[in-house]
Amino acid sequence: MLLGGFDIVVIVLVVFVILVLFAGIKTVPQGYRYTIERFGRYTRTLEPGLNLITPFIERVGARMNVMEQVLNVPTQEVITKDNASVSADAVSFYQVLNAAQAAYQVSNLENAILNLTMTNIRSVMGSMDLDELLSNRDAINDRLLRVVDEAVQPWGIKVTRVEIKDIQPPRDLVDAMARQMKAEREKRAQVLEAEGSRNAQILRAEGAKQSAILQAEGQREAAFRNAEARERLAEAEAKATKMVSEAIAAGDVQAINYFVAQKYTEALASIGSAPNSKIVMMPMEASSILGSLGGIGAIAREVFGEGNNQPPPPPRAVPARSTPSVGPAPANPFNPNPER
Repeated sequence: MLLGGFDIVVIVLVVFVILVLFAGIKTVPQGYRYTIERFGRYTRTLEPGLNLITPFIERVGARMNVMEQVLNVPTQEVITKDNASVSADAVSFYQVLNAAQAAYQVSNLENAILNLTMTNIRSVMGSMDLDELLSNRDAINDRLLRVVDEAVQPWGIKVTRVEIKDIQPPRDLVDAMARQMKAEREKRAQVLEAEGSRNAQILRAEGAKQSAILQAEGQREAAFRNAEARERLAEAEAKATKMVSEAIAAGDVQAINYFVAQKYTEALASIGSAPNSKIVMMPMEASSILGSLGGIGAIAREVFGEGNNQPPPPPRAVPARSTPSVGPAPANPFNPNPER
């Protein structure tokens, strides 16, 4: 089947229209932005999805990745404020916020951000001492982020993070720092040990002081109690003597008998309880001792009021051993009525 000229023209037109449609349809993937140029001039930015442009008049200028990207900063040699040479490497994170500015405000975007970050690393770290540099890495990151982000704002870029990965001082400097740290820790250990010893001595002295104070207070209290007991005993003795004297003045002979018998018995108890006394020679008659004991029993019965109130029978006279009789046996001082 032969095609006529009209059919050929139609086919050509259909093919041309299809080609034009394909040339005018642009699909933008997610995470990207396309800039459109009309006769070489920027006109608009295509968002992700299906977009239409004017074929042969408009074209895609730049395909910008708007996802957050990471940029490795190579190792930099930095001289600190105190003339110490260190090596530092870092990593930078950035994101394109304005595709048109990132495409047309700067050429070779990644290289520009990289050089800007490297320059500011040397500037920021070079203004710090070595000790400050090693101990304030967070402060360095904050300063770098603030400076670099401010510098790339005209490019439509947002620097989200700048991190110093590693700082390496020279080996001899590391050894010197290790010796310094060791000496500082030994110094602190000696200071702490001396403070502990001093505190222990202070606590022991305070304990001894409190112990001495308490012991002195106890001795004072014991002396006071002993003096009070002796005073009470003297008062009781004086009162008993006064009562006996009043009883004697009133004609009560039994009071003086009781008093004499009490002292007599206490003297015998003291003689018998002496530690160096083995044999006691008693130069008195046993009948006198028994008579005294009988008088004490009579007084006790009268005081406690036993039933018949009869005086006790006189004790039997027991001849004394090895003691000659000089005179008649003394009368019983506790029996006022010998005839009874």
